Order: sequence, then C-alpha cells, then structure tokens
Amino acid sequence: HKPGGEMLRSIIRNKTIINKSNLFNGTLKYNFSTNNNLNIELPKTIGIIGAGQMGAGIAQVSSHVGDFNVILYDNNEPGLNFGLGTIDKSLNIFVKKEKITSEQKDDIMNRIKPTNNFEDLAHSDLIIEAATENEGTKKEIFRQVSSIVKPETILATNTSSISITKLAAVVSNPDKVIGMHFMNPVPLMKLVEIIEGLQTSKETLETTLETAKAMGKITTQSDDMPGFIANRLLMPYINEAIQALQDNLGTREDIDLTMKLGCNMPMGPLTLADYIGLDTCLSIMKVLHTELGDSKYRPCPLLIKYVDAGWLGRKPNPNRPNDTPRGFYVYKKK
Repeated sequence: HKPGGEMLRSIIRNKTIINKSNLFNGTLKYNFSTNNNLNIELPKTIGIIGAGQMGAGIAQVSSHVGDFNVILYDNNEPGLNFGLGTIDKSLNIFVKKEKITSEQKDDIMNRIKPTNNFEDLAHSDLIIEAATENEGTKKEIFRQVSSIVKPETILATNTSSISITKLAAVVSNPDKVIGMHFMNPVPLMKLVEIIEGLQTSKETLETTLETAKAMGKITTQSDDMPGFIANRLLMPYINEAIQALQDNLGTREDIDLTMKLGCNMPMGPLTLADYIGLDTCLSIMKVLHTELGDSKYRPCPLLIKYVDAGWLGRKPNPNRPNDTPRGFYVYKKK
C-alpha cells in the first residue's frame, strides 16, 4: 500500500472526489467516490509571486508534498536568493532528520524554477500571490498577472486580512480569484484558510480545496470578512498583549510566560508577534480597524512605534539588512 499522503494525492490527481466523513479516536476517515461532476483538475504548474518567508514556504510544500512544478518569482535577485536559501536550509533539516534523502531534496529543488521575469508566470495553472500585506500592492499584482495568464488560471492570494472580493474586482476573470491563507512556517503548519470572494466560482473553490489537500494541508473555510477567522481572533490578542506591555502591566517575559504556563499557549504573544513580523501585525490591525470601525481593533501605539523604528521582529529589516533583527526581543543574525 502507498503511504497515506501519497495515496491521497494519487486519488485526487485521478479526479476521484473525497468526502470527509468523521473524525474519531484521532483518526481521520474518508469515504471514496468517483463523482466527477465537478470536473476537478489539479494544476500542473504553480506560480508563486514573492520569495519571502511565506512564498518560499509555499514553494517548498508545493514541490515537496504536492509534486507540483513551481515557478518562484521575485522582482529582485536578492529576494529570490533569500527564498531559495530558505528552502535549501529547510530541506537540509529534513535530510538531517532522515525524513527525505539527498536525492529527494535535489528533486524537490529541481521542480522549483526561480525567475525575475514576470512573464514566466504566464505558464502557470495556479498563481499564489505572497507579496507584502498591502491592498494597493496586491491589486496591482493581480492586474498585471491576470493580463498574462490563461483565462482558466486560478488566481489565489495568501493575504491574511484583505478582502478577496476587492482583489477580484480588478481582474477580468473575477470568478477565478480566491484566498489561500497559509500559516507560518508553511512546511510545518497544517492549516490553510480558504476564502471565497463574492465572485468566486464553485469550480475554483473545489479545485483550490483539492490542491491544498494535495499539499498535505487541512483546510477551513472563512467568510470574506476582514482578518478572516485566524487573524480576526489572533491579532486583537497580540495587540492587547502589546498594550499590556505599554501600560507596564508586566515585563515582556512575564506577559509571555503567563500566557504559556497559565493558558497553555505554545508561545507567548510577544514572541509570536516577533515571529509573524511586527509590520505584518500592524498591517492586519489597520485593516481590521479601518474595515470594521470598532475601536477595539485600534493598533497599539507601541506597535506603531516599533515598526516606525524598523524593529520588525525575527526577520531582517529589508531596508537595513545588516542590522541585528529585533522586535520585542533581540535575535542573532542568521
């Protein structure tokens, strides 16, 4: 018998529809049918826009787990090299832990084609945009990419808060636009939030769901509302922790330790904010505050101050790459 993940991908690729039935005793059971009425066909090539932390992770999973061909685009050479280096380091860990062989690592890397040429994305069956969390930037990317890809190409965005409906409104094929919100770090986190825009077709939704499954991910579906499910709940929690630090309710260590040991969180909120990136946290809070209009979503002044200072957390500041990374904590250079 094939291993579970490989068997599942094989079934999906043969257009067999999988209906999840129940979850018990920690084991996920599936009912298998051959209902092909939806005409689901998985992409052969996935184009990824942005080779940063998220884009690189999505590229790795697409090639490693999904066996997809990947076109990894970034608009500058250093950004592309960063992404490829991130994938290489991650796969080296898998090799060291004997989860894959060196030969398998080479195969995974060979399926990823890096490029600085935007036109190379035209050959993609699925685009996953993973650029900075800025509505204007994402709209411009969607305008450009929709003009070069095939009409049937699905246009997905990894946005963590921005309206899918708004992004779909700027392209000629809005029924092909959908949200695929991967979690960080992508190779380790099992969840992908799927978000339909008002215009998203049923076929686009089902193809995206099955593609995420082929990548070994578990999916949830959220309404197209600011922050979706994950960040609608997570970001106010992080923002309140920053407010507690600003109000001197406790030290950064005491705030984090209280939530870890007192509430059984895997990491404290300030550590988590640093891991996500303080600029990303601020962008999401601004979207929540602007779109929902509730003062409870107002970004904490201390968060704004840290981002203004260029203290973004664990990731290097792209404007000052030689600086020691810092946010609420100070980190060693990689």
